[in-house]
Amino acid sequence: MVLAMIGASQNQTSHDLTIFPRLPVSVLQASGLFKYLHLKHPHRLLSRISEKDITEFENAIEDFNQHDEKDLLYPNNLFEQSIKEYKSALFRLRVVLYHLGQITSEPKRVYKYTRQTLIPKPFEDLLNRYIYVRRIQGARPATLGKISSNIRSLVHWLVNTFPEITSFRMVTRDHILAYAQMLNDTLSPQTHRPYSLESKLTRLSTISTFFQDMASWGWEDVPLRPLLGPRDLPKRPIRIPRYIPEDELNRLMDQIRLLLCPYQRTALLIARWSGARRGEIRNLELDCLDSYPDGTPRLRIPVGKGRSERIIPLNEEAAEAIRDLQSQVGSVRGFTDNQTGKVAKRLFVRRGLRLSAAYLFETSLGIACRGAGLTDDEGNPTVNAHRFRHTVATQLAERGAKIHTIMRVLGHTSVEMTMVYAQISDRTVLEDYQKVLGPGATIAGPLATALRSGTVRNEEIDWIKKNFFKTELELGHCLRLPQEGPCECDLYLSCAKFVTTKDYAPRLRDRRKREIELIAEAKENGWEREVERHMCTVQRIDNLLLELDEPVED
Repeated sequence: MVLAMIGASQNQTSHDLTIFPRLPVSVLQASGLFKYLHLKHPHRLLSRISEKDITEFENAIEDFNQHDEKDLLYPNNLFEQSIKEYKSALFRLRVVLYHLGQITSEPKRVYKYTRQTLIPKPFEDLLNRYIYVRRIQGARPATLGKISSNIRSLVHWLVNTFPEITSFRMVTRDHILAYAQMLNDTLSPQTHRPYSLESKLTRLSTISTFFQDMASWGWEDVPLRPLLGPRDLPKRPIRIPRYIPEDELNRLMDQIRLLLCPYQRTALLIARWSGARRGEIRNLELDCLDSYPDGTPRLRIPVGKGRSERIIPLNEEAAEAIRDLQSQVGSVRGFTDNQTGKVAKRLFVRRGLRLSAAYLFETSLGIACRGAGLTDDEGNPTVNAHRFRHTVATQLAERGAKIHTIMRVLGHTSVEMTMVYAQISDRTVLEDYQKVLGPGATIAGPLATALRSGTVRNEEIDWIKKNFFKTELELGHCLRLPQEGPCECDLYLSCAKFVTTKDYAPRLRDRRKREIELIAEAKENGWEREVERHMCTVQRIDNLLLELDEPVED
């Protein structure tokens, strides 16, 4: 855009300024670009323009924007839209010059964030100091932005609700609890809806950490002790990861393979077969693909949320898409990684710019989901990119992958994060469940007759299905309902709710041997009641093994 305006015609000279219909002559004369208007070959501009020229041009536009008579020439804020267009064009011009090697610094987009909530100076100074320390500690810019926004919202509410508060030192636990209650009782000014659980948890967690840090650092003008503890925070419900069912996954993958854009198609294929996060895929380096000694492709995933690189095996379909994309990438300079500071060439680059996550994932999945019929009543896609990650993890767990393997693939830092997939995909647990509650199951015990005959009430069956995994004992399961109270039997073999399966037969035989040993010991000591008790247990075990059609002895 800028180049087109600078040299629209070979016949134009410095006296013909109609090529800038939106800018007054004063702006052009104040910029270094003005001296190039007399050139008869505009394409030669690229070899002459410098960073200084572009900066002068930006400053001249900004100076004119502050002029008192600007509104006379551009009413109704028309010049504001022109500024956005010129800044966007100049950014692209910088990208071109950067890749040509004429400017040394990598162009950075300057995002204009919404105006921050104004707070009194004592609060502002301490908050800025805290943000500075967290930045030194390595907190991400997005994290710092959330901290600033959440603390400013708290302070704004405090000074309006309790005008006597003039510093953080005067804030007490009761004030913070009142703020937490406000989040429960009022509507969000942004959405005009009740604050979501996630929003309340984020705000209160930020506040808790904020005061805890300042107290532990020994800062002045702050409370001496933390004002919130873990039990004060809302409890986040534990949700099961939403993997994509196989039939939906097959339909979706057929549509993904039909995407016209190779960048979008490759990004979704990598997400499907690697389980990598969106940001990790977007930041893949140009040389991210190599192979194991046996020829299996492997993908090097860059530093991301887990702050560590990892190498994982990759399906051949995704690997082939990466190779095709690598062959199309031209000669470009590298981009600086914000976390490592390393300059590296990226895979998802077009026209010198990295493609956005929205283009690579949201836009492409919208097309694929509509083609596969995976939309809700309003036509919105029902699958997002993160569900591919859940799908990969679930499939690995169902097919017997080790926990450590799933951790390495997903980049998890703790076993607890990965155990979720193992728990919902444990085939052994499912088989055990089917052996008791499945059709035609071979079971024994006092409750077995009721289960086989169908005399157990539906509400009792519902509770058993939901809590079956929690009822396992040494030799079977005790399916006693909560409303029945705790089991009063010392020997659960005699409990009316006890049930067992063939899988427990070896344990039953081992227990029978132990009981026989105890009988012999009781006889030696003359303990007749103990002999009688252990003999009753042996008889119960014999009956259970008989019902299971299992031998009494090995």
